[in-house]
Amino acid sequence: MAVFDGLGMNLGNLSRLSPALTRSISPENFSGAKGQGCMATEGTGQGCARDLGQGWKISPSVVIKAGQTFTMADIAGPGAIQHIWLTPAGNWRLNILRIYWDDQEQPSVECPVGDFFACGWGKYAQVSSLAVCVNPGSAFNCYWEMPFRRRARITMTNTAPEDMVLYYQITYTLTEVPSDCAYFHAQFRRVNPLPYKSVYTLLDGVKGQGQYVGTYLAWGVNNNGWWGEGEIKFFMDGDSEYPTICGTGTEDYFCGSYNFENQATHQYQEFSTPYTGLPQVIRPDGVYFSQQRFGLYRWHIPDPIRFQQDLRVTIQALGWRYWPWRAGNTYLPLQDDIASVAYWYQTLPTAPFPQLPDKDSLLVT
Repeated sequence: MAVFDGLGMNLGNLSRLSPALTRSISPENFSGAKGQGCMATEGTGQGCARDLGQGWKISPSVVIKAGQTFTMADIAGPGAIQHIWLTPAGNWRLNILRIYWDDQEQPSVECPVGDFFACGWGKYAQVSSLAVCVNPGSAFNCYWEMPFRRRARITMTNTAPEDMVLYYQITYTLTEVPSDCAYFHAQFRRVNPLPYKSVYTLLDGVKGQGQYVGTYLAWGVNNNGWWGEGEIKFFMDGDSEYPTICGTGTEDYFCGSYNFENQATHQYQEFSTPYTGLPQVIRPDGVYFSQQRFGLYRWHIPDPIRFQQDLRVTIQALGWRYWPWRAGNTYLPLQDDIASVAYWYQTLPTAPFPQLPDKDSLLVT
């Protein structure tokens, strides 16, 4: 990848000059065009601005009506999206983010907005990673690089029965895209509950060359005891019954160990690091919030999983029938509530995704 084209910038090449052009789309500049920002004379902020006039935060957000789809960005390439900031005021499971590359009818990203930003349970959790940051009070930030050649289109669909308010800013570069750059993808799935002895599928049906770069799981536990013994498996390039890559346990894949337990407090220990984290642990309150729920992410940034033809990714839901590490105890296949987002890059075309669950099956209750 060239260091002068505006793609792949890092601390080592930030000082290098480039012919790339930086642009940004927001409700203050819907097109991102040069010199067209903060020209609005009406918008969600006009009442607050009173007589201040143009340039005084007249249009900081948009309202998306119930059941409507709003196009946040429609960009002619070549270029790359470099940062997405969103503050969606609504039900995060019912606000659906979609991204389309190069005039494809099939989205390459289709995901409830909260899950895409590693907050799948509809509640804020601080996420401090390289690819995704979630900051107080509900600021979603994405730094996945997303190159495109002809066109990028980003939409938000409000499937909730109430209108939603959306603040957003999408920053991108207009630049040449090297021939070996693949397209960013993200796919959501949920099964609730997982049938007994079934394996949860994070991703299937991927065709083409690419690399798998991340996993987010929103895991709701329906049994007592430890739940994270299951192995993640990557079937690639013709693998059938047995995978090429197999992990040794759920907490191991997410770079933890021994139940994510704080040995001093004997409680789950939240953590959020550049590449992996358990940023969200929702504990029962003894009354109406009766289930334990977890949010976990793992970004394969220094260690992408590369495939040449096809990819399928699964994870087992596996706990203990009794307490672990005691004589005679056995594994227990779990019937948990599992939602996931798989993140990867690949060549086009994008294979059709499974249909999103219906509204009732998306909701967190």
